[in-house]
Amino acid sequence: MKTFSINTLGCKVNQYESQQIRELLEKFGMQKAEFSEKPDLVVINTCCVTHTASAKSRQQIRKFQKHYPEAIVVVCGCLPVIENSLPTQDIDLQSNSNQKSENILFVTNRDELAAILIQLVSKTYCRNHFQAERNCTPGLNLQSINPIKTEYDAKIKLKKGFTENPELPVLTCFQDQTRAFLKVQDGCDGLCSYCIIPRTRPDVRSKPVKEAINEAKSLVQAGHKEIVITGVCLGAYGRDSARRRANLSENTDYLADLVEKIAQIPNLKRIRLSSIEPSDITDSLLDIFRQYSNIMPHIHLSLQSGSDAVLKKMCRRYKVDAVRKIIDRIKTFLDNPAITTDMIVGFPGETDENFNDTVKLVQETGFAKIHVFRFSPRKGTAAARMKDVIDSKTVHSRSEILLQMDKQSGYNFRNQFVGKNESILIESNGGKPAGRSERYFMVYLNQQKAANHNTQFQKNDLVKVKLLKNTKDGMTAEPVSY
Repeated sequence: MKTFSINTLGCKVNQYESQQIRELLEKFGMQKAEFSEKPDLVVINTCCVTHTASAKSRQQIRKFQKHYPEAIVVVCGCLPVIENSLPTQDIDLQSNSNQKSENILFVTNRDELAAILIQLVSKTYCRNHFQAERNCTPGLNLQSINPIKTEYDAKIKLKKGFTENPELPVLTCFQDQTRAFLKVQDGCDGLCSYCIIPRTRPDVRSKPVKEAINEAKSLVQAGHKEIVITGVCLGAYGRDSARRRANLSENTDYLADLVEKIAQIPNLKRIRLSSIEPSDITDSLLDIFRQYSNIMPHIHLSLQSGSDAVLKKMCRRYKVDAVRKIIDRIKTFLDNPAITTDMIVGFPGETDENFNDTVKLVQETGFAKIHVFRFSPRKGTAAARMKDVIDSKTVHSRSEILLQMDKQSGYNFRNQFVGKNESILIESNGGKPAGRSERYFMVYLNQQKAANHNTQFQKNDLVKVKLLKNTKDGMTAEPVSY
């Protein structure tokens, strides 16, 4: 087994974990398969947060099984966890083709993934075991490979049995991306009525501070100028529960402390936080934002609705008036911050009045970006059993209204920066250099102005620019200094 391919669906956490899988396989001397090359091992890191995501994950399983029938296919991520085992009719494991069902492994316990991959690549897990162990239940013999010496002389120590499993490695590089994701938290027990994540990742846990700092330093050393701190429920970092009321007795703001320590890492030019709950925005966290110029003035609030009635049915633990106060605090602490958000439309029982409450909040706030989602029931959640289902025509109409508001709100937010200087991190240089600004909107360098500057901009360059013009997709700019 020499080559591998990793296909990732879903969130930043999944993308981070796929990078961990890549580093683990590379430590054993395996190489990423070229575009035209048939891999020996295929890893599909699935998502199941919506029915659409589940369907896409199954499509990928069928696709890779069809195109690479001789490859070993490892299906990990959230889909196998939530469904435990996938019915053969769902993934077309029929014997009337060249497909080989015994070559597919579904990892239903994510804590066993590293051990399974190690056994596969070290050839201690024989092909004739695949059919018997399709669901990856305990029983793999780890004792015979303790420790393993890889082709690069890196030792991975395996502890005996499945009670203490080897873990995926910490990252040293986030391959093929300018911005590196750093996962510091996992799990959620919030039990929002629409969300399946507490079933797929129920254990709330956090990465130790020292480990997070060392990993961030490694990413900086690898050349990454921007790190996005992420987690399943980032505000729960350092805590045993994502439920805010369970943490009220704790005075320590663990996330703020971690962010401050990461901000002090030499040569780390930019830091962002991924999605965070409104109730997890504290004055101490905002004060850290204000103190350190390498923390970008961009906060993504996971709101979901602007209606108290809908938020209650969603089991969200805040009210709209509290959100308004939090947004006011953000704008008080930070200079013209970009506040982005998620909104779900068409939640069961959402009335015209409820939707208008959301519209009002959007109008008041001036979000830099709104991610609009049409509600779709996810089997296994409380919302899937709710009555008062909104008809599809109404859901479509409401989503179109918010999408139009998103375009206008984003345009209005960007417009205040015309003529001002900004730094952008180049993410693309294919014909027209472009990158994200400090406030996350896209900036496209004027080709003629860039040519006159007599500099060939490359991916991962941090460039000072003057913002020239606002457009529907972002802003155009010219280089100021380099």
